[in-house]
Amino acid sequence: MKKDTIEQLFDGLQGQLDVAQPSEDHKANFFAKLQATAVTQAPEPVKTTSLNWWKPLAIAASVLLLAGIFWTQTAGISNEGNLADVSPEMEQTQDFFTQTIEKELSEIRKKSTPQTREIVESAIANLAVLENNYKKLQKDLIESGEDKRVIYAMITNFQNRIDLLQQVLEQMNAVNELTTLEPARL
Repeated sequence: MKKDTIEQLFDGLQGQLDVAQPSEDHKANFFAKLQATAVTQAPEPVKTTSLNWWKPLAIAASVLLLAGIFWTQTAGISNEGNLADVSPEMEQTQDFFTQTIEKELSEIRKKSTPQTREIVESAIANLAVLENNYKKLQKDLIESGEDKRVIYAMITNFQNRIDLLQQVLEQMNAVNELTTLEPARL
C-alpha cells in the first residue's frame, strides 16, 4: 500500500528532479576548494585558561581576617550600659524585671478588649516614655562609670514600668467587670 504511494509521488515529480551527472573533474574541484579554505583559515590556537582563583580568594580571606580581628577586639566591650554589665547580681535583677514586664504585657494583650483599647494605648505611650528614659540612663551609666545613683535610677525605672502595667491590668479588670455587670442589670 505504501509502495503505491511512493511510486505515485515519483511519477508526479517526473521531469522536475535534477538527474544530471556531475562533471568528471567535480571531485577534484571540490577538494581544491576545501584545501584552499583550510590554508587561508589557520586553526585557532587552543586557549588554555589558567584559573586565577587565588586573587579573589586572597581578597576574601583578607576581608574575613580583618572582620574577625575587629569582632574579637570589640566583643569584650559593651556599649549598651545594661545592668547586666555591672555585676552578676545586677544581671539577675535585670532578667527578673524584663521577664516580669514581658509577663505583664502578655497578660494585658490577652485581656485587651475594644472597651479597654484606650487604656492599653495610653499605657504603651507611657511605657515608651519610660523606655526612652531608660536609654538615657544607659548612656549615663557608661559615662559615669557605674555610678550607684544611676544603677538605682535604672532599677526604679524598671519598677515604674511594672507598677504602670499592674495599674493598667487593674483598670482593665474594672472595665471588664463593669461591662459584664451592665447587661445583667438590664
